[in-house]
Amino acid sequence: MTKIAIALAATLGIAATGAQAQGSYPQRPITMIVPFAAGGPTDVIARIVGDHMSRTLGQQIVVENVAGAGGTTGITRGAQAQADGYTIMMGHMGTHGAAPALYPNLKYDPAKDFAPIGLAAGTPILIVAKKDFPANDLKGFLDYMKANGDKVNMAHAGVGSVSHSTGIFFNSVIKAKPTMVAYRGTGPALNDLMGNTVDYMTDQIVNVAPQIQGGNIKAFAIATAERSPALPNVPTTKEAGLDGYEVSAWNAVFAPKGTPPEIVAKLNDALAKSLDDENTRKRLLDLGGVIPSKAERTPEALQKLVESEVARWTPVLKAAGATAE
Repeated sequence: MTKIAIALAATLGIAATGAQAQGSYPQRPITMIVPFAAGGPTDVIARIVGDHMSRTLGQQIVVENVAGAGGTTGITRGAQAQADGYTIMMGHMGTHGAAPALYPNLKYDPAKDFAPIGLAAGTPILIVAKKDFPANDLKGFLDYMKANGDKVNMAHAGVGSVSHSTGIFFNSVIKAKPTMVAYRGTGPALNDLMGNTVDYMTDQIVNVAPQIQGGNIKAFAIATAERSPALPNVPTTKEAGLDGYEVSAWNAVFAPKGTPPEIVAKLNDALAKSLDDENTRKRLLDLGGVIPSKAERTPEALQKLVESEVARWTPVLKAAGATAE
């Protein structure tokens, strides 16, 4: 073989190897940033869907908890990561819907600085309280708040989190002004609620369902039009006598802006397969999660959801006077 032929063969071999390497994503573990402490609803959903996604992709998805500033610290880190598919993040209604209204100096644009992967789960919101709270139903709770609202405290996972945003909305509806107590995630907040350190909170069903079922906290109502199969004895807010408070949260997977479309497609496929898996579905449904339809799981659908959520929450939170300060 001539030197030219050898050189050409070597060049073609390198090109083929490069193409093969590029086409075989992923070749190493993938980091999924969860912007809250371990044990909270976003963390739980990330670990459930990430477990099955790992098997589909053939590489482990490693959850990294980066808590702070209502989830915006972790999401900012994710937005600034290399767009190679090896850093993704589990965002939610707070980080990608409410945050712009609460953080005027937010370092990312939820609608422009990410490559949407897909919706992971819907999560209805519940109004819950410590088990020793004087009221036993929503009407009693509202009566107690009218008389003692300034003496009551409310837990949340940080300004801009789902528990904070939905809590601010709830307080504005019932015209309450409790002392707000911030935590680095709803996991720690829930621990203090169970320990009777704080009085009440609004939180995602996947976080509180086991504690409600175990009698560790009280559930006054679920903020949806219909009851949840996971908590059939908990009335809706409307059934409990409160109009104007219906809200659900969601969790979704994002990658940094500029992530190659073929990698986005591969991650979306892995997420879709996890949501079709019988065991994964059961784990989410047992916690009260809502499985997105196939049409809701696409990157395009997630992009539209983010845009609509920013438009929805900005006026609600500004009207309530909520800020990160």
